[in-house]
Amino acid sequence: MEEILGASVPVFIGLTIFIIGGAAFLTGQAVASTWRRPWLVVAYCVLLAFVDRFLTWGLFDGPGLSLSGYLVDLVVLAAIGLFAFRITRVAKVVDQYPWLYERVGLMRYRARPGA
Repeated sequence: MEEILGASVPVFIGLTIFIIGGAAFLTGQAVASTWRRPWLVVAYCVLLAFVDRFLTWGLFDGPGLSLSGYLVDLVVLAAIGLFAFRITRVAKVVDQYPWLYERVGLMRYRARPGA
């Protein structure tokens, strides 16, 4: 498992999911709050995955040039960022246009009947 992750499991959970994942969550919220496109979240997560690889190498003596570790980090961070993007965008649409849309769930909204 460590060969695929490019780090030990505790380092992956602590650094990638909680610390850098928190940054990815905030990135998704920030991009959605400014009405930007979702591909921008993925572009920022590419950079965050590089930061994660660097910190894994610098702080925990992990392999810095692990391609599989980078790709796993990128997928996890992009998923966290896009999740935050979607829930923030739905909240903004429903709050800004309450006469047109209503919330259906955490990640969905629909047009109001008769709108």
